[in-house]
Amino acid sequence: MGLRMIVTVKQVPDTHNVTGEAMKEDGTVNRAALPAIFNPEDLNALEAALALKESVGGTVTCISMGPPQATAVLKECLYRGADDVMLVSDRRFAGADTLATSYALACAIRTVGNYDLIFCGRQAIDGDTAQVGPQIAEKLEINQLTGVAKVRHADDESITVERTVEDGIEVVRSRYPVLVTVTGSANEPRTASAKLVMTYKNIGKQACEGAYEEAWLEPGVCSAVSHIREWNVESIGADPAACGLSGSPTKVKKIQSVVLTAGESQQVPNTDAGIAGLMRELVEENIVG
Repeated sequence: MGLRMIVTVKQVPDTHNVTGEAMKEDGTVNRAALPAIFNPEDLNALEAALALKESVGGTVTCISMGPPQATAVLKECLYRGADDVMLVSDRRFAGADTLATSYALACAIRTVGNYDLIFCGRQAIDGDTAQVGPQIAEKLEINQLTGVAKVRHADDESITVERTVEDGIEVVRSRYPVLVTVTGSANEPRTASAKLVMTYKNIGKQACEGAYEEAWLEPGVCSAVSHIREWNVESIGADPAACGLSGSPTKVKKIQSVVLTAGESQQVPNTDAGIAGLMRELVEENIVG
């Protein structure tokens, strides 16, 4: 029968070129000001699942929570070899912190039903909290293996992984079901398959237009994107009060735009005397001992 695997993926703003417009006054990310990309470590999580599908057999289902534009990452999942994809989208999910996000994703996973493995990227680059994966595991009351740098072995009963810890490598084995968070060093994500791109090339009809953060699906509205199932709050049996801003205890008190400017510079002559003077100054300033 093989393994039944679920991968959570996220479309995130590209934080490599952050500007002063990256945050809104309410403390949420201004996603419209930044280009959207596939969260890097979620690609590693997807690759881990696809590699097990090839070696052990099974199915890979990908879930993303976001507005209709997040179908872009789900299409990428199909292009790489995922069997099934679904978008959890509803305006009531907007503004969710990690607690509300993990609640919605846990509800979606329960809706999917039977599973052996859940793969998540260790963290998303727009928050860097590394909290959502472990919180999903807690809500589902299943084992969790975090910070996984390598999948050593998997069969129909258990998975053995290497975790990166402070003092080295830890080898851990767990029976199913289990949630695994994957680091960026775990593997090299594959590129899209040309054959699969052609298979799904007609995906892409959108239900609504507008800025990224404003384009959440209204309850009951389907974006009519073929091959991609779409669920709202009611579809996954979620409590609206536990979703989005209303279900998020994290509140941003203050936002400050920090501008880094160049300070004083000093040119050190490339001579014995110049280097000796630099070392003496560093010792006097207690920068080096």
